[in-house]
Amino acid sequence: MTTTQASLLATSDSQDISNLLSELPKQTWFEDFELYQWQGTWYLPAHLEGMFATQKLFQAREDDIIIASSLKSGTTWLKSLVPCIINCPQGDDDDPLTKYHPHRVVNTLEARVFLDNLDISTLPSPRIFHTHLPYNSLPDSIKISNCKIVYIARNAKDAFVSLWHFMNKLRTQEQGPFSIDKAFESFCNGVQLFGPSLDHVLEYWNKSLVFSNKILFLKYEELKRNPKEQVLKLASFLGKSFANDEELDNVLWRSSFERLKNLDVNKSGNINLGFTNSSFFRLGTTGDWKNYFTQEMQERLDQIIRLKYEGSGLDV
Repeated sequence: MTTTQASLLATSDSQDISNLLSELPKQTWFEDFELYQWQGTWYLPAHLEGMFATQKLFQAREDDIIIASSLKSGTTWLKSLVPCIINCPQGDDDDPLTKYHPHRVVNTLEARVFLDNLDISTLPSPRIFHTHLPYNSLPDSIKISNCKIVYIARNAKDAFVSLWHFMNKLRTQEQGPFSIDKAFESFCNGVQLFGPSLDHVLEYWNKSLVFSNKILFLKYEELKRNPKEQVLKLASFLGKSFANDEELDNVLWRSSFERLKNLDVNKSGNINLGFTNSSFFRLGTTGDWKNYFTQEMQERLDQIIRLKYEGSGLDV
């Protein structure tokens, strides 16, 4: 680590960020974005600055809840599900999801909280936040406190296809969709915002085995396949219970893809970086990768996954 890089560990000053970027490995991602690699993870400059600010400034409370995820792995679902479990809204008047996009109900630490300078000091407990940061880049206060981390992972092939569609929302009609072959090559090489995604997943998985009382590792596919069982497990981890089946069904309905996609707040407007609110609700299914992958793509990524997860006990 150079002297300049070391100094960045204690600051989030924009000028220092600019100095640092000139020293870091750089890759072009989806043709229009420059990613920079810091400690093995790829960041946009703004997110790199947000990461340093989060490490420097965020002080976790003992009862905070941190949702963590790689890109396009079920983040929006958990940002809807966790607040519903904690607050159990009985009607639309006390349900923030009817008024705000899930990404405004639960704010991302390295993006909206510390880049937009939100005042989080007056938020009532338990506070709920989200992060795309890898485990090794989390603030120490999260790691050493008793706050809970809920991580969600998704089949890598589905996550890739979802991300490819999502990023294409930013492209003009003249540009057309970005080549899926080029996007796949970047993904396989680990060049992705907050990636490599397989490393991201594996690190949280390994930590969840060591700190099982602190980190709950969820799989998107299991949530889809058996939502009641998984939500009961999630609620228990968060110290919540349901009085009856009606309360559980209410939480599942309020956080469901079908309901959220059809709420007026999610049909119009922009969330950030030019993404429309509706762009976060495409299919919400599993197995869509089969509509896009060639046999060669499937075999290549499956081999990469096998080698990465070998001996870990992880199957996702």
